[in-house]
Amino acid sequence: MAITQRNSGSSGSDGAHAEKGADFHTGVHAEPHVDGDGVVEYSDNKHLHRGLKSRHISMIAIGGAIGTGLIVGTGKALQQSGPASILISYTLVGLLVYIVMCGLGEMAAWLPHASGFSGYATRFCDPALGFALGWTYWCKYIITTPNQLTASALIISYWVKADKVNPGVWIAIFLVVICAVNYFGIKFFGELEFWLSSFKVIVIVGVILLSFLLAVGAGPGPATGFKYYKNPGAFAPYPGTGNGSTARFAGFWSSFVNAVFAYLGTELIGVTVGEAQNPRKTIPRAIKLTFYRILFFYVLSVFFLGMLIPYNHERLLSANKQATSAAASPFVLAIKIAGIKTLDHILNACILMFTFSASNSDLYIASRTMYGLAERGHAPKIFRWTDKRGVPVPALIISAIFCCSAFMNAAQDSGKVFSYFVNLTTIFGLMAWISLLVTHIYFVRARKAQGITDEMMPYVAPAGMWGSIIALFFCCLIALTKNFNVFIKSPKTYGNFDMPNFVTGYLGIPVYLVCIFGYKIVTRCKGVKPHEADFYTGKDEIDREEEAFLAHQAAKNAANPPNQFYKRWVSWLF
Repeated sequence: MAITQRNSGSSGSDGAHAEKGADFHTGVHAEPHVDGDGVVEYSDNKHLHRGLKSRHISMIAIGGAIGTGLIVGTGKALQQSGPASILISYTLVGLLVYIVMCGLGEMAAWLPHASGFSGYATRFCDPALGFALGWTYWCKYIITTPNQLTASALIISYWVKADKVNPGVWIAIFLVVICAVNYFGIKFFGELEFWLSSFKVIVIVGVILLSFLLAVGAGPGPATGFKYYKNPGAFAPYPGTGNGSTARFAGFWSSFVNAVFAYLGTELIGVTVGEAQNPRKTIPRAIKLTFYRILFFYVLSVFFLGMLIPYNHERLLSANKQATSAAASPFVLAIKIAGIKTLDHILNACILMFTFSASNSDLYIASRTMYGLAERGHAPKIFRWTDKRGVPVPALIISAIFCCSAFMNAAQDSGKVFSYFVNLTTIFGLMAWISLLVTHIYFVRARKAQGITDEMMPYVAPAGMWGSIIALFFCCLIALTKNFNVFIKSPKTYGNFDMPNFVTGYLGIPVYLVCIFGYKIVTRCKGVKPHEADFYTGKDEIDREEEAFLAHQAAKNAANPPNQFYKRWVSWLF
């Protein structure tokens, strides 16, 4: 099938790959068109448009890994675990995330289709796993999006108290804005997220540099160095468990749960492959740099944080009760301790941009996940419909409706219930990582059974199948022990057992299992055997579009040679 072009001033394809040469359900071929900006479009109202450029994908990958979990949530981790614990846990969980991303990248580079990683689970492992992964992942984001909207309202309360302006007003404003951004199309969304993610990078780099200066004594106060590793200590006892070695191990293990929450969302790049230009090159590139971004942004941040504040500081404990505004950020607390004025307000504004970007991208992921479910026949067909801009409007509408649960937080008596509900996001995120690792293991088994060698692959996960197996074990271990604190006695528990946190902390596991086994019982589907896995449906069109992209790029570079300095020294960052 040839690729047609709308504008005579543009030649060839931009490398965006259509997922299939034929409609998944009917087998009817859809004809793609390339517009003047190099975006592959379809007129059949069933396809997403590939409008995310390489720089968009790369920066969205960064933005998905940087959020309030890093700049705010690390305070809770420090208080519960101590500086050495968070340094170790954020490093090890970062390694787990990198293995998950590499496995995802291997599958996405081979077949970058619009149904996302739930489609890979359906195609290479088991349709029931794809069904469960898709629906639980969608549930995660219709919970996370309202949480981010609520966070934005709480951040504004740092300046305008809730008794003056109801938080529901700010929630409504932000919800309308993110719905509009998502409705305007992928090109507008990609460009906006590129600049928002760039802003995040600048802020985090600034925070890391400031933390370093404060730690070495270049700020208003004295140098702190590693003195807090000695007094009160490198490992903190978990609150309410005493002060022995068991208590310190409990504190250390709790830091893994906090680290998982901070890293959640990194895998969202797997949902963007259906709208990415030249995904076989851009996706592996973004994933290869994930390791260095984790090392720089997360590990350095928590390393310097452990030097700035002792885990038993009274103001750190009170800060962790301040929800998600700047008052809850340990970095803001370090700024206040150092005596730097006004900077807390600036950082609060930055955190507001973080939550806005997060809610915007979370709604995008929710809508595309619903589209992917419909594309695979796991959701009503109406959610597969797209408008002329390639936006899955019905999927966007249903996701936005569920995001209205954020208004629960406009009433104080409902906030506690919603906070328990938000506890589901971490377990749903872990279920997604576990599913991705299982799918990658099956993918590698299948391609080896069918004689597809590493040399034939656009990208191969460095740790291979055994890396995914080891990461799978630790993800399962964390998922099963993530809410061990429910057994620790506190004034808010029922005896020695915290029932509300137990239910919300583990509810995702039975929901996930019910989806798997319920789907298998209803459809009587079977797992995919290695020698029967489908590696090639739709790949022929992807190959042809890739050839067209290379021709297009060659012609473009010949007419306008790229800036070599930017290409060599700057472009890798973006």
